[in-house]
Amino acid sequence: MARVFSGIKPTGPVQLGNLLGALQFWAGDQDENESIFCVVDLHALTVPQEPAQLRSTTLELAQLLIAIGIDPEISTLFVQSHVPQHAELAWMMECTASFGELRRMTQFKDKSDSADFVSGGLFTYPALMAADILLYQTDKVPVGDDQRQHIELARDLAIRFNGRYGETFVVPEAAIPRIAARVMDLQHPSQKMSKSIDSPQGTILVLDDLDVVAKKIKRAVTDVDNDVRFDPDGKPGVSNLLTILASCTGSDPAILADSYSQYGPLKADCADAVVELLRPIQVRFAELAADPVRAAQILAQGADKAQRIASGTLERARSAIGLLPPI
Repeated sequence: MARVFSGIKPTGPVQLGNLLGALQFWAGDQDENESIFCVVDLHALTVPQEPAQLRSTTLELAQLLIAIGIDPEISTLFVQSHVPQHAELAWMMECTASFGELRRMTQFKDKSDSADFVSGGLFTYPALMAADILLYQTDKVPVGDDQRQHIELARDLAIRFNGRYGETFVVPEAAIPRIAARVMDLQHPSQKMSKSIDSPQGTILVLDDLDVVAKKIKRAVTDVDNDVRFDPDGKPGVSNLLTILASCTGSDPAILADSYSQYGPLKADCADAVVELLRPIQVRFAELAADPVRAAQILAQGADKAQRIASGTLERARSAIGLLPPI
């Protein structure tokens, strides 16, 4: 079995696009890979956070991952800051990366251009991301197109480190998930649905009230000609509804389109499918939220499992690079 690493930041509530585009695949692939899942709270610190809110969101996200289907008995689930080897290896990766490589990262350019405060961590966090991956001798990293550059950097740093100091890290590969939904905003279907909730009526949160979910879908923007076909460029709103319905039912959006001649029934079926998808997740999440001690125990067990791997990798890296071992 290949070892797979995935991480998610505890910034903003999880929305339907996160679920259909990534998280349901995390849960579905657990039996096929040795899976390591991490709530990357250190990455959240690249921008100022309200401390109590960060703690609360981190725990909530971990509980939601379990509710979605991450099984702690099969996979390793933990919080990044609970495994200190991440931070130490990140420094080695910062010293392995060049200033030019970090400066060329497109996400840094995009985020720094619109920010009033740009932290040093925002500049160097791709090195931390590389450390996250390399620390577990990861074979595959599921990513979307927006993260490809970071995986390429992780590969480059692994190859460079291995070349300078001897074989230390597995060189990871990007793994493009099998057909994943690209869920768009219900009110602005030319834009991706976002965790930032700039469009509250266009965004479905996984923990939204189910009646609210249905209303949002039934009020989704379509167009005026009432022609149901899958055409993301020409009919983005209708195509988005078909994509969501197909993802919830395991169907093909283009084939589904042939079943409808009007928008009303499409919206109704899409709303029903999303509600039925979210209902058991919300029930399980409520059970977990009622027992935060249990969730904390699961995360502690996950951190212990993660450290068994991370500590071995870090010791190899420390020895390879020439750091004097402690007595």
